[in-house]
Amino acid sequence: MSAGRWARRGGVVGAALLASLGLTLGGGSPAESAAPAPRVLHATFASFPDYLDPQLSYTFEGWNAMYDTYIPLLTYRHASGRAGSEVIPGLARGLPRISDGGKKYVLFLRKGLRYSNGRPVRASDFAYTVRRMRRLYSGGTPFFADIQRIVTNDRTGRIAIRLDRRRGTFTYELALPFVALVPSGTPMYDLSADPPPATGPYVIDSSEPGVGWSYRRNPQWGAHNAQLLPQLPSGHMDRIKVEVIRNGAAQVKGLEDGRIDWIQNPPPSNLFARIKGRYGGTQFRLEPTLSLYYFWMNTKKPPFDDLRVRRAVNYAVDPVALARVYGDQVAPTQQILPPGMPGYRKFELYPHNLKKARRLIAKADPGDREITVWTDSEAPNSEAGIYYAEVLRKIGFRVHLRVLGADSYFTAIGRTSRPDLDTGWSDWFEDYPHPNDFFQPLLSGRSIFRNYNSNFAQIDVPALNRRISELSERPTVPQAGYAALDKSYMKLAPIAPYGTRVLTTFVSKRVDLSKVVWSDTFGADLTSFRFR
Repeated sequence: MSAGRWARRGGVVGAALLASLGLTLGGGSPAESAAPAPRVLHATFASFPDYLDPQLSYTFEGWNAMYDTYIPLLTYRHASGRAGSEVIPGLARGLPRISDGGKKYVLFLRKGLRYSNGRPVRASDFAYTVRRMRRLYSGGTPFFADIQRIVTNDRTGRIAIRLDRRRGTFTYELALPFVALVPSGTPMYDLSADPPPATGPYVIDSSEPGVGWSYRRNPQWGAHNAQLLPQLPSGHMDRIKVEVIRNGAAQVKGLEDGRIDWIQNPPPSNLFARIKGRYGGTQFRLEPTLSLYYFWMNTKKPPFDDLRVRRAVNYAVDPVALARVYGDQVAPTQQILPPGMPGYRKFELYPHNLKKARRLIAKADPGDREITVWTDSEAPNSEAGIYYAEVLRKIGFRVHLRVLGADSYFTAIGRTSRPDLDTGWSDWFEDYPHPNDFFQPLLSGRSIFRNYNSNFAQIDVPALNRRISELSERPTVPQAGYAALDKSYMKLAPIAPYGTRVLTTFVSKRVDLSKVVWSDTFGADLTSFRFR
């Protein structure tokens, strides 16, 4: 826990240990004893998020954890299904006024908002937040690279954003956590161990990376922000305590024993059928997602700088076999856009054919056959990595398997300076419901960074970069254009897609599952959890 003005009180580990022993801190007066017991939700994640810093986090777990703490100028409606994809005003009074051919956006900050530490929220904090995101070389930077300048007025709350070019996706991007406001002066380094002050109904008051974190109600929410942000729910829990439990079977046992109220990640594949049969409909629910599971290949270095090698890998990977690895929690695919995303048109360029893959490798005859395969330790992603390593051995490579803890995996493979980033596992969940989100971060040359890189294949094709930019400028989604872009990239085979994921909501019997809101972008909404 860091020192100074950003430090928080409390401790997840100590609190969890005391609770497990049936002990509490302090005696309390008779009046305090008569007060209603606080409503505390006990949750578990299989891994700690990549970051608990809004400008840095770029994983589903991280956004799930921070959705109800850090609010951007715009946000998404708190609703399940398609309704949850609607962009609504967040800290801004209304949606932006767009002018100058789509290159100027004007918003007004709501007056009277305060951060959880009592500090007023100011229009100039938005400019500082964008500057902080860029200074940290955040993976979200490409979404905001077209900002030419930001002019703010703290007295009127006016925020004027000038873009270099029209960007039809910019309203969606203003609702991303990367630009959720933090106070001017927030340190320019990762604050995951000591998250910055919040604007939402909850504030993270304790964080121990790798172990867990906890929330309490934002003291400024009831006094100021709730009345000013009536479009956002206030939540039903007084506290939420999250413990990282890496063993899926232990998570399930904890929930069945009544010690855990919610498991954020899907249960182990070997327990999936039993849990679905026993708890389906009352405590367990399937949640389809707009996602992509894939293996990336570093196109900047041998052997994957050879198109024949990359195509061979795509023929060698069997999406149906990987669906079995995931206990049928992934639907097989061989393309970038998932079903349900505008622009999706099903095609299959690489039907599974191990013999054809071997012939392509023989023709390419790569001089470098010693490669490192990267994957994370969280099941079944770890099993997918093992499967992939074995497939590469079958087509003629000597493979070293590198398994990293899920907490640090994306941080590690996001450093392009590492010399052994050959190929590995990854996944992607939508940031916003627009096909640009599956091309710009994953495949555009503008998304290659020394740190916090999201284009793991490091593919940089100028003609396709321009096509991504051109399509993103359109005010409506050019579905045929994105379908063609999908096929163009898969002909170059920088990645080997294999599935789209089904996630789950699994709660204890005291939680009302019917009230839990699921967002395609943020997952289970913390403000929707309530006890029966």
